[in-house]
Amino acid sequence: MTSIGNKHSNVAVFLDLFNALDTIDHQKRIEKSDTIVLIAPIWNFRMPAIMEGWLDKVLSPPWAFTFKKLVGNYGYPRGNLKGKKAIIFCTYGSPRFAVATFFYNMPTRRLRRGIFRICGITDILYRRYFAVPFVTEEKRKEFLEDVKKTASNL
Repeated sequence: MTSIGNKHSNVAVFLDLFNALDTIDHQKRIEKSDTIVLIAPIWNFRMPAIMEGWLDKVLSPPWAFTFKKLVGNYGYPRGNLKGKKAIIFCTYGSPRFAVATFFYNMPTRRLRRGIFRICGITDILYRRYFAVPFVTEEKRKEFLEDVKKTASNL
């Protein structure tokens, strides 16, 4: 598909941004590291598409996890990244009350249970900063100090 005034295929542009060699490179970097650090905003209760794409491509089977066969095509995941740690820094536009009460901490649970635990990562630190567009400059500085303190303890 080509858009008006653009000679590049939309699919080709996407593939150029993150190809198989990038995936392998990132997997090798993770193999050499102790900790995976993600920093992203939460938009509509998910990370931005580029981060979601990274998670889907890099933390994929059979590299990040495999399935232990139970019956037929059914199985349960076996993580290949045991012993690694994950630290996730996320900003939200919503207040904590709304995210926790109305949406049951969906982004947190999805990342912990649906991604990292499947990969075998159980040491997960999730740092959340709520209502970011609406906080005072002093509160914003507190958020940044928390990031600095957390990062210095790696």
